[in-house]
Amino acid sequence: MGFGSNTIFTITLLWVISSFTITTEAYDPLDPYGNITIKWDITSWTGDGYIATVTIFNFQKYRHIQAPGWQLGWTWAKKEIIWNIVGSQTTEQGDCSKFKATIPHCCKRKPTVVDLMPGTPYNQQVTNCCRGGVISSWVQEPATSISAFQIFVGQSGTTNKTVKVPRNFTLNAPGPGYTCGPGKIVKPSQFISKDGRRKTQAAMTWNVTCIYSQFLSQKTPTCCVSLSSFYNDTVIPCPTCSCGCQNNVSQPGSCVEPESPYLASVVSGSNLNKNSYLPPLVRCTNHMCPIRIHWHVKTNYKGYWRVKVTVTNFNYRMNYTDWNLVVQHPNFDNLTESFSFNSEPLTPYSSINDTAMLWGIKFYNDLLMQAGPYGNVQSELLFRKDMSTFTFEKGWAFPRRIYFNGDNCVMPPPDLYPWLPNKSSRPNMSLLTITSTLLLALTLLYVHA
Repeated sequence: MGFGSNTIFTITLLWVISSFTITTEAYDPLDPYGNITIKWDITSWTGDGYIATVTIFNFQKYRHIQAPGWQLGWTWAKKEIIWNIVGSQTTEQGDCSKFKATIPHCCKRKPTVVDLMPGTPYNQQVTNCCRGGVISSWVQEPATSISAFQIFVGQSGTTNKTVKVPRNFTLNAPGPGYTCGPGKIVKPSQFISKDGRRKTQAAMTWNVTCIYSQFLSQKTPTCCVSLSSFYNDTVIPCPTCSCGCQNNVSQPGSCVEPESPYLASVVSGSNLNKNSYLPPLVRCTNHMCPIRIHWHVKTNYKGYWRVKVTVTNFNYRMNYTDWNLVVQHPNFDNLTESFSFNSEPLTPYSSINDTAMLWGIKFYNDLLMQAGPYGNVQSELLFRKDMSTFTFEKGWAFPRRIYFNGDNCVMPPPDLYPWLPNKSSRPNMSLLTITSTLLLALTLLYVHA
């Protein structure tokens, strides 16, 4: 049975569109179980409510929450109020005019809670609070991948049957990107005393799970990758307009030239408001990305080969604290040494060891400064060759994918990777572009036949 011209046109068009579609779903194949879990433990009852410890666990291997930190919100199920809060604060008090003697900390039906800053007096702290909302990733620093506060809730009910779980949880970290599910009542948490000889139990516990989506966080990518090698003089830049275009009329003023007199006021103005989230203001480039990662195949030895990795910040409004990279390459199972970065293998699938996490050394290069002469960090990686798989042909020496701070970076097309010198000259157009053009031409012929 033959296909009509309309059927062929539809199939071809769907294939072409899918070839250029960016994956936007929240599932991360390199961290399939990564999430942020918010645990709400009611530890005691009061005259009109309860006292609870709220703990935020970052179970993501390489995605952290950077300054200005997390913001946690929800909607009360009834007419609850917050009498007091320790280790954090709400951003607004709301209308508490009906209270005369004791004024609550917050009377809003939809409160938003933020962490307190370092240096908070000890009588206002609880364990794991007061880091300005910054939470480390699980692999980088497990001890600081937790944040917590204590909340005193009133007008809520004083039993497990009368207390209602809040609804519509939201988590900004620091901007959008996380989608939170409903609170689910679970088995009450148990707490072990410092001497380890006694266990106590929460009166009631519920969990909220929040999942990250890069598409919700930003509509465009945040980083790109460029490539070069010792065996080819060609430097493959980041794809044009990887994170936006300079002539984007919908976002005027989204980039600035390094020599612009406007730059000094922009940088000084952004430093005055470090506690709020600001969209990137990047140096004007062909790729318009806040971050560029350059992978240079540097040296070939008899039994080893060496790569230089450089991370450059083009964002004038952001210092990246505790940054990290996740790189996927088949030779990471034989990584011998990382000279200036910490490294840790990531093996979400135990039988495959082709992914590593890289991050800066504390007090040396863990801070990626804003765009400028100091806005870069670099290291070299030494790999041992596995002669059964090693080759410089067909772009094998270049990474399959790279993440920066948990966001997938835009890679050049594989057929543009630097070639070995004994290969024929490279085509001027991407193979994907040529194939798509031919298919569209054939489709038009079928339609007009």
